[in-house]
Amino acid sequence: MSRRIWPWLRALVAAAILAVLAWRLGTDAFLNGLRAIGPRTALAALGIGLATTAFSAWRWCVVARGLGLRLPLRVALADYYRALLLNAVLPAGVLGDVHRAVSHGNRSGDLGGGVRAVLLERFAGQLALLAVGAVVLVTDPVVPVPLLPALLVIGALAGSALLIPAVRRAAVTFWRDARRGVLTRRAVTPVAVSSLATVAGHLALFLVAARASGAEAPLGVLLPLLVLALLVMALPINVGGFGPREAFLALAFAATGLDAAQGLATSVTYGALTLIAALPGVLVLVSGRSGGTAPEAPPPADREERRTGSHR
Repeated sequence: MSRRIWPWLRALVAAAILAVLAWRLGTDAFLNGLRAIGPRTALAALGIGLATTAFSAWRWCVVARGLGLRLPLRVALADYYRALLLNAVLPAGVLGDVHRAVSHGNRSGDLGGGVRAVLLERFAGQLALLAVGAVVLVTDPVVPVPLLPALLVIGALAGSALLIPAVRRAAVTFWRDARRGVLTRRAVTPVAVSSLATVAGHLALFLVAARASGAEAPLGVLLPLLVLALLVMALPINVGGFGPREAFLALAFAATGLDAAQGLATSVTYGALTLIAALPGVLVLVSGRSGGTAPEAPPPADREERRTGSHR
């Protein structure tokens, strides 16, 4: 019963947050965020989105191969674009990731492995974001003191959310897969580089949104707030990605002496730009192309490793 109620509850909480913001700051902040998007901004979103998605797809390939699953980068890029689009337009915000996990698992002939590869890939990305957020909290004097208690709660909730997959599928299995797919000499550097590059891409898009919506604060003031806004987005409470992020940026802008409505407009612009960045996923959906549906035979080395591993 709780599984059926939880998605609706999340949507209601996010809608309530947006309603309060509209009541306190007015609807103009929402509209200004949408009006800020022009042709140049949209092209920038598509370009940054391509780079960010490519790094994310690369990370997925590295993790999948570490688990013994074949995943060409071209296929991963197409599947990732489709997942981003589905995440943006469907409820819950994770159905696209579920689809790519199941599709890859079916093609590979290992459904469980496909699901674990996506979980580990997303887990690695969120860990990189948490690490960057922690560095900002510790080293940057711009972060307003009144925000620290709220950020600690958000960090704890985000960290708990990251641990849920491990708890549900047994911590031992999750740790074993992490050692095989991420914590190896061959995988750890590409995963770390791609994860940090992905965080940088999200921040670049956020800066584009901030400047487009009229935020003229110095980069040193904006950047820490945008990093923490990305951390807030890890909370599983939103409507199409909107909700806590808008509330946080409005509060953060106000706490640093900026205009709260400007913070809200920046967040709305960013949300719209993420949707534009995911639009190439429409081509994948229309063409129906990715990796196909036939099971993929693993490379000989992987087959031998999995065969010998099964006799240990």
